[in-house]
Formats: sequence, C-alpha cells, structure tokens
Amino acid sequence: MRCSVVADAGAGADMSLIVESPLFLADEAATLAFAQRFAADVQPPCSIALVGDLGAGKTTFVRGVLRALGVTGAIKSPTYSLVETYETSKGEVHHLDAYRIESVDDFEARGGFEYFQSPSIRFVEWPERLHGAVAFDLVIRFQFDGDGRRVTVTTGEVQAEARSGS
Repeated sequence: MRCSVVADAGAGADMSLIVESPLFLADEAATLAFAQRFAADVQPPCSIALVGDLGAGKTTFVRGVLRALGVTGAIKSPTYSLVETYETSKGEVHHLDAYRIESVDDFEARGGFEYFQSPSIRFVEWPERLHGAVAFDLVIRFQFDGDGRRVTVTTGEVQAEARSGS
C-alpha cells in the first residue's frame, strides 16, 4: 500500500497527483481542519517530513492528525524523547523530532531507524537534521505568512536547509 494524501482543500489523491500550490491557514482552527482532512486520506506506510521554523505549526498539525485518528489521551511533543508513538484507527503513528539529533549516527544510536521498518505512519520534525538518511514520501512545509501560515505538501526529498529558529 502506498501513502496517499489530500491534494487540495478536499479531494483525495495519490502521491503522484499532489498539487504543490500553497494553502493558507489563517489560524490554529484552520491548521486542525487541514490536519483532519489529511488524516482522512493518509494511508500507512507513509513517512512525512515536517519542515518549518519553531512555532510554525508542525506539532499542532500532528496533534490534529492524531485526534482525527482517534487518540484521546495526552499528546506530548517528542522534542526531548525523540519519538512518541500512538495507536490509532490506522495503526501505529510515530511522531519523531530530530531537532536535538547531532548526526545520522546519533539518530541510529537512539533507535530512530527502527520506526521506519514497520508499516506505520511517521511524522518527522526537523528532517533536514537527518541529512538524507531517511526517504520521505511527503514533505509538508509550514511558513509564516502574516498572522497565519502557508502550507505546501509535495513529494520528494527534503532539501538541506539551514537550521533556523534556535
């Protein structure tokens, strides 16, 4: 089974049809609504890179996906633990945060690659810290735009980007 997601504001599509046009999210409610649409269409196995500055909405988006997939308990940020795993209506979802990863060897030593060996959904914040060691099905970029955010969903690789927001 392949990863499939929302291509635009409501139509489902497989990865080859993802539109790279940015979507404006005016506020947290819009981010959560986008997350709910994404959750309805995403299928495991799927590895999703989340790119954006601190506070751009990456964790809020994942929290929205998890709620839409039936998680009712506490949803914690994986900033200090590297990964938080949740049982959902679509199986396991792993939320990884590579912000504190120093190298690919560090990621491996912490067991990071093990999460990519199962047919799960994997969200990775700060994927550029992995220097291309993980292949992603989708890249979701969050950019500040006035008081809101602009989000773009694409297929392909995560480009080497400067670490910002520290």
